[in-house]
Amino acid sequence: MMNNLSKASTASTSSTIQRLFVAGHKGMVGRAVLRQLAGSKTEVIVHDREGLDLCNQQATFDFFQQQRPDAVIFAAAKVGGIHANHSLPADFIYQNTAMAINAIEGAYRANVSRFLFLGSTCIYPKMAKQPIPESELLNGPLEPTNEAYALAKITGLKMCQHYRSQYGVLYHSAMPTNLYGPGDNYHPEHSHVLPALIRRFHEAKESGAREVIVWGTGQPRREFLHVDDLARGLLHLLQLENPDDWVNIGTGKDISIAELAELVAKTVGYEGEIGYDTSKPDGTPVKCSDPSRIKATGWQPEIELAEGLKRTYQDFLAESASGLVRSA
Repeated sequence: MMNNLSKASTASTSSTIQRLFVAGHKGMVGRAVLRQLAGSKTEVIVHDREGLDLCNQQATFDFFQQQRPDAVIFAAAKVGGIHANHSLPADFIYQNTAMAINAIEGAYRANVSRFLFLGSTCIYPKMAKQPIPESELLNGPLEPTNEAYALAKITGLKMCQHYRSQYGVLYHSAMPTNLYGPGDNYHPEHSHVLPALIRRFHEAKESGAREVIVWGTGQPRREFLHVDDLARGLLHLLQLENPDDWVNIGTGKDISIAELAELVAKTVGYEGEIGYDTSKPDGTPVKCSDPSRIKATGWQPEIELAEGLKRTYQDFLAESASGLVRSA
């Protein structure tokens, strides 16, 4: 699959990386990376899950030996919201750990010199200092509802750090905050909070429902980043000669779930009441990243939340009309 880099901010990537493997190219992040790479001279390697099971060690090792990319953006993951993480912890810890260790070791064996692994700010401690600096990793207990996913991601992140230290390969990680945008998962139970709210308010508007119930108290505060801003950030990190072992990518701005619900309702055009089911868990009370390190290298988010929500809702409507909306 051949693409040309057309963005000035990513121009240097094409001159240093000839073959780039984007793992998880059908997910929200992977698709955003491919959009950013549209039109470039970089050869982008992708592989469907049916053809490459990253949980299969031998298949993963064979893939890297055959393809031998110059670099990897590892966006493959099993992800979900509080309900999914709480209900399927064994699936989350096994699949995410297996994919990470197989891909990192497989890349090293195939002499891949650069590997960019995606962690998440949700793997920081539950009561981490706010806004969260990179130094908070492993500095306290994890959020219980998210522990299985967090442990798997921490394993991949630490593998990159130690392979870099021991072997001299440039394996490093990005820690994106809560993402939203085109290609998100709108499953009624297993999606993250923002796509769940978009679907819930849209369906309430269509059915004429008088009230929409939001899980939890509405008090937790979250930070949101449009996935296209993340994709630009990932390609920006690939340009840096000596990036930190892991770097936050976020806006540094948070919003309460109650405020978010009101903003989504306004965006969708829902005019009914908003209630809260306080029997459902809130998760981490506050989660806002400190993105000062990546901002110091020249990257800045460009899409404000209100504008990003308008775009995302229009994408949701288009995907729904075409039958392509993700709900798995």
